[in-house]
Amino acid sequence: MDDNKTPAQDIFERWRSITSARIGLMRSGQGISTRVMLEFQIAFAQARDAVHSRLDTAALANALGSDTIVTHSAAPDRIAYLMDPGLGRRLASDAVIAGDAFEAVIVVADGLSATAVQRHAPEIVHALRAHMSDWKIAPIVIAEQARVAIGDDIGSRFGADLVIVLIGERPGLSAADSVGAYLTWAPLVGRSDSERNCVSNIRHPGGLHPQIGAANIAWLAEAARGGRLTGIGLKDRFVGPAELESTTPPSIGDDPNAG
Repeated sequence: MDDNKTPAQDIFERWRSITSARIGLMRSGQGISTRVMLEFQIAFAQARDAVHSRLDTAALANALGSDTIVTHSAAPDRIAYLMDPGLGRRLASDAVIAGDAFEAVIVVADGLSATAVQRHAPEIVHALRAHMSDWKIAPIVIAEQARVAIGDDIGSRFGADLVIVLIGERPGLSAADSVGAYLTWAPLVGRSDSERNCVSNIRHPGGLHPQIGAANIAWLAEAARGGRLTGIGLKDRFVGPAELESTTPPSIGDDPNAG
């Protein structure tokens, strides 16, 4: 061990190697050290920047590499979006979204971190489409100033069985680029959060790798199609790296831990 480090410092360093959480903050007198304070200020600035970042829809559409539709919530700007969450849950009055009985629609929404979806959504979407190659999927929808529930409005207009919303999660002091995926069966305006399933903290490095995140989303999608539901009635499980090639879900009601 380094002679300049106390045993406590050495323990904290080992812990930091397996988590991005802010742990073992060193003190200087009655306060935290200058280094820790500066790291905190940087993390806070990154989180604030992520919340106010703007989605480059043209670049994102190009990276997605498939048919896309760009739309907007009822929030006229970022300030309104942050001040009135309800505006982000519904489409703008002039939004034109319509389709013909698609099985699934994937919505890429900026949420509270456009940085997150700009960085990770293309890889998630490409992997997800590969896993869901037997689904009839609508054009990808890119939604600005959007919250999770906007997927209910979009999904119902497409007549989709399932909507998958990939959204920038609220930034924290250890991560400003996490993507969350929310799945809702039979999307309709007014669905509650208890009727959804979520795969969160999709980011690399430091979180769930986009490829593994996509495998878990696809597993949930198949389970939802088999049971025709999402939410608290749908059992979840984690698909790890070794299971990427086998994501077939059990029948609804089976115990994945049995046997």
